[in-house]
Amino acid sequence: MSTSTSTSTSTSGTVDAPTVGDPGEASVMTLHHRIGDAWTTGSGGTIDLVDPATQRVIARLPTGSPEDVDAAVAAAAAAQPAWAALPLEDRLSRLERFADALEAHAAELAELECREMGKPVDIGEAFVLSGVEVLRASIADARTYAFVETQVDTDEQLKRVLRRPLGVVAQIVPWNFTVAATLLGLGPLLAAGNAVVWKPSERAPLSGVRMAELADDLPPGVLNLVLGDRRAGEPLADHPDVGLVHFTGSVPSGRSVAGSAAGHLRRAVLELGGKDPVVVDAGVDVDATAEAVAFGAFVNTGQICTSMERIYVHRDVADAFVAALVAQAEQWTMGDGHDEGVRLGPLVDERQRRIVHEHVTDAVRDGATVLTGGEPPDRTGFFYPATVLVDVDDDMLIMREETFGPVAPIKAVDSFEEGLRRAADSRFGLAATVYTTDPDHAALCDALPVGVVWVNEWQGGGLARTYEPAGDSGSGATGGHAAYDAATRPVTVVRTGVALA
Repeated sequence: MSTSTSTSTSTSGTVDAPTVGDPGEASVMTLHHRIGDAWTTGSGGTIDLVDPATQRVIARLPTGSPEDVDAAVAAAAAAQPAWAALPLEDRLSRLERFADALEAHAAELAELECREMGKPVDIGEAFVLSGVEVLRASIADARTYAFVETQVDTDEQLKRVLRRPLGVVAQIVPWNFTVAATLLGLGPLLAAGNAVVWKPSERAPLSGVRMAELADDLPPGVLNLVLGDRRAGEPLADHPDVGLVHFTGSVPSGRSVAGSAAGHLRRAVLELGGKDPVVVDAGVDVDATAEAVAFGAFVNTGQICTSMERIYVHRDVADAFVAALVAQAEQWTMGDGHDEGVRLGPLVDERQRRIVHEHVTDAVRDGATVLTGGEPPDRTGFFYPATVLVDVDDDMLIMREETFGPVAPIKAVDSFEEGLRRAADSRFGLAATVYTTDPDHAALCDALPVGVVWVNEWQGGGLARTYEPAGDSGSGATGGHAAYDAATRPVTVVRTGVALA
């Protein structure tokens, strides 16, 4: 890691730097913050970004610093009043052009996500486009949201509720879906008239820098990009001039953000991951269900907050389901996400692979059986195979803690009701998926203590949804009009004896 403290500006977020390592390696990019109308290296040192498939350094980014955060918050505070003063349709038109630019560059953004965290390009492009759909949906929601609501209107009195922007807000997003995770929250924050200071993860910043470049139709300072690790994240989450922190990440970091928010008497919207269950009922189409569960467990190498991480299968179909899932797992070809036919890219880094393998080895030590996968391959890159475990117990790490890897642990249960009970028994409460052909059983799923319940279709309904996580998975509702409630502050104005101008 460099300790350079120089500050410079650029006309773009990336510039070429000298090649590192063998002459055949690609150039190493230098990444910049976007603060106000300038791209800057900031006041701290740098961090190396490693391609998880090749283990080569591909970029250097600023560590971030309190000074960088102060500058970004100041730029946002200076830009926000004029942004909020624009008519709503003017703000939405600019956001629509941003959505158009993102859609036009979806393939490029997916390629960058592949380089920074390993996601196969075709899968990445689908998720980028889903994120754009969410942005468009939030723009549509703004047109039906009651920013001004008249409650009493008589000759003597006019009473209105005004939804005012909070001012400067912070958005901190994780590495597994830089584009989609950003767009899940960004639209309402900006459409409501706030200015945003946005920090992607230091483990996946390339796509974020490109997104900031594509946002050039927004006025300077309305969307500020701060790169770096906790040296940027912690002062941003704790900044006294930030009115809301919209955070997606780990439970420990979320607790820290919540503590900062409480100390400043301000809001936080937190999505903190999950240990999402699947319940497979008797009577389902075993092969089709196994294919769906394989996708939910292995896509993006299991690095999704709503990945299927605990699978409870009715004993009547357990043997057939396990055999079908093993066959599916063995079809998930592992390799560089740029290569045709690859479905399973690398994990984001060695640290994440170590967590995944520790969960698997802990389960095996306590009696679980690996039916396929279960060992890191002897090759360059942070790869881990699609893995299926049986003979698991709910006390194992693999069933209690978020694994965030391509591992499908299966436990047979004696009844659908037992499956639901075990699914509900977790400190997490993000999402749950149930496969059943019984209408009465489907109705029971409504009671699961999670933010999203899918019956017979994982990710059903798309990313544009309204929910609030339960338990350690977070707090604060997102999606639909609830996102605008979070992004604004209600003010009641009562006029008596004065006509409305």
